Amino acid sequence: MSDLRRPVPLDKAYRLLNHGPTVLVSAAHGGQRNIMAAAWAMPLDFEPPKVAVVLDKSTWTRQLLEASGTFVLNVPCVAQVDIVQSLGNSSGLELSQGGSDKFAAYGLQAFAGEQLAAPLLEGCVAWLECRLLPEPHNHQQYDLFLGEVIAAQADARVFSEGRWHFDGHDRLRTLHHVAGGHFLTIGDAVDGRQLPLVGEP
Repeated sequence: MSDLRRPVPLDKAYRLLNHGPTVLVSAAHGGQRNIMAAAWAMPLDFEPPKVAVVLDKSTWTRQLLEASGTFVLNVPCVAQVDIVQSLGNSSGLELSQGGSDKFAAYGLQAFAGEQLAAPLLEGCVAWLECRLLPEPHNHQQYDLFLGEVIAAQADARVFSEGRWHFDGHDRLRTLHHVAGGHFLTIGDAVDGRQLPLVGEP
């Protein structure tokens, strides 16, 4: 897989999330790591690129993220739908108390990123390494976390030259969570055109 990963220029990193995919948030601290599903994540700014993600207070990933000050947004695909569902319905904290973590429990492969200690999940179609922007009020009041993207990669089969292109790669299409384990997948590309102003020829 590593030969299919390509760096994404930071000024194009927002495009990895602009279509609203479900993400997997991973973090590590003090020799422990975790990964969780998150449906509420979005790009926030272009330069420097920033992201926002909602993480409940009860999650182990959030605790690791707050302790380390870094995290990764992994963008999973159709081939990983069972993984996404499982990660979203299991407790990393309970596993950590037993000396394990979700990567080990589900036999998931991780690899090291370009910048951070947080693990990146093999098999995803994009990865954004983020540095936490400390906003304690937002964290406590709204469970809202902001991060600056410091490195990004994508699977060149479906993202290159700043654009997604899923034709011929249905198993690599991104996932969009609806509710209760039900997901939609990204559809076909449609290009829009500029309408003429009323009254103009």
